Amino acid sequence: MESITIEKSGMLTTIQDLGREEYQSYGISIGGAMDKWAFRIGNILVGNDENTAAIEFAFIGPKLRFHGEGYLAISGANCSPKLNGKTISMWKVMPVEDGDILSFGSNKDGCYTYVAIAGGIEVKEVLGSKSTSLRAGYGGYEGRTLRQGDRIVCGNDDAIKYLRLKGRKLRPERIPIYQNKNVIRFIWGPHEDFFAKKTKENFTSNPYKISKDSDQMGYRLEGMKLDRIITSDILSYYISPGAIQIPRDGTPILLMPHCGMSGGYTVIGTVIDVDMPFAAQKKPNETIYFEPISVEEAQLEFKKQEKWLRVLKLNNL
Repeated sequence: MESITIEKSGMLTTIQDLGREEYQSYGISIGGAMDKWAFRIGNILVGNDENTAAIEFAFIGPKLRFHGEGYLAISGANCSPKLNGKTISMWKVMPVEDGDILSFGSNKDGCYTYVAIAGGIEVKEVLGSKSTSLRAGYGGYEGRTLRQGDRIVCGNDDAIKYLRLKGRKLRPERIPIYQNKNVIRFIWGPHEDFFAKKTKENFTSNPYKISKDSDQMGYRLEGMKLDRIITSDILSYYISPGAIQIPRDGTPILLMPHCGMSGGYTVIGTVIDVDMPFAAQKKPNETIYFEPISVEEAQLEFKKQEKWLRVLKLNNL
């Protein structure tokens, strides 16, 4: 595929990859795809490296016109994709011809959707990544959301165009249903001692709703407020996506991939890597419950996930 023209912009339509993990020590946000699991699978299906730049949008999809032939796969939130007006499947490789138009309808499940193109998207790397940082204004396409009339260049797909891409798909039992995943697992700490035993029990036994006042930096949670037994603030402390911060007003904030790298709020726990995609795909007003697990259990879950991903790659060679 040669390029893609944006005919309608959609909502928060950007170019993303897996982010900038190597620059955290300089205070640079990791950023990248909000649902890195769906992002990785989309790239694997079309024969790309997992970190190949793709298109991400939230809730309302763009309208894209393709120039040249190629392949794509749509993963993440189900936004009723259509190719030339005909409904197509999610989590499946689809062939695209010159002049074809990809559009989207109603959002059925989840928040963030990915369009992976065989060969990827060609934009300049900034700090080792092609991902868009909207707050910082760099990366992706001019550091901003994609707009009507933008034309983005696709990467060279010569190395993969002879692979058997057409028809590749995720098995139905492996397709996530985001609205059914309400339990988000986490590890206690590092500041769990700031909270009484009863407060911690309340935290894990009561539901929290995703607030409308949420963004790619953090999801504010509505529900039972958490009082601290140690009322003094902490010194600015290293934080990461998945950290559950408790500010002075007691209302939890779940940090997301575009959060900063330090903060002065207490952190009662950190969501495990395997469950972060499900948390990211939660819509405002949807409910989640927090369930504590051990570090060892979290490591086991991560190993299981990565083992399955390796099998998926082997099956799609």
